Amino acid sequence: MALQKNIMNFFKPLPVKRNLSSAENDVSKKQKVDQTENLQENKQDSESNVSDDILKQISIITKRFAIVHPNIGETWFKALKMEFEKPYFDKSIAREITRLTFQLNKFVSTERKTCTVYPSADKVWTWTHMCPIGKVKVVILGQDPYHNPGQAHGLCFSVSKGINPPPSLLNMYKELSTDIEGFCSPSHGNLAGWARQGVLLLNACITVRANSPNSHKDQGWEQLTDAVIKHISDRSHGVVFLLWGAYAQKKAAFVDKKKHHLLKTVHPSPLSAHRGFFGCKHFSQCNELLKKNGKTPINWADLPVD
Repeated sequence: MALQKNIMNFFKPLPVKRNLSSAENDVSKKQKVDQTENLQENKQDSESNVSDDILKQISIITKRFAIVHPNIGETWFKALKMEFEKPYFDKSIAREITRLTFQLNKFVSTERKTCTVYPSADKVWTWTHMCPIGKVKVVILGQDPYHNPGQAHGLCFSVSKGINPPPSLLNMYKELSTDIEGFCSPSHGNLAGWARQGVLLLNACITVRANSPNSHKDQGWEQLTDAVIKHISDRSHGVVFLLWGAYAQKKAAFVDKKKHHLLKTVHPSPLSAHRGFFGCKHFSQCNELLKKNGKTPINWADLPVD
């Protein structure tokens, strides 16, 4: 258990013995700026100034681990990498992290070669650039991505443009319509509007095989998302965690309850929503807690079609 709590990083590059090529060393300052701008075009709400060093580190990691896409959000990349460099990591733990990293990378890469995996590789890290660390005010935890075609795009409970909202999301809209004055259920299921306001929509397991729920469970993603939750708990104050269902509530074991707010109820699934999700008023309670902490409340109705 102690090892699980300390596994905070999957992005540590292996030692690189060779030097950068002369061509890389001769890249002009203007070219570097252009590279940064090109990368930033694919990252909404990321920090505008990205250091060349971070870009180089991301480039190195993406070459070693196919599961890490170049569009990963810089703030999350830096945070998860930084955790590994803390002194409480010893060599045995470092070896175990490296083993798990390669295990996860090999598993997902093999799955993508042999079957369909959701979300697509370019959408796995959507949550990292839609909701940078400094903006996180609310965390909603899911279990794993939707497993039907076109649904998953890297934000839990959310679906891509043009896809009908799944039953659990429809129940969330139903609760919102009775809890938040003026809320009208949108015709789509894309929750990017929440993410941009500071709602981290995080699945515990970040990929899934098509038509096979929980098929990527226990391959290493859970350790990474534990690290995400613990980082938020350790480095932030007054974050509201909306924990729906036993799985999400168990996943929040790393949250410091003295610093943060935990709202718990059953999952919005049609199988359980009538046992406590409807009428829980978590959305309005969340906003009241944010206001008490001097933070801007979430405009739950701000859901433009991306």
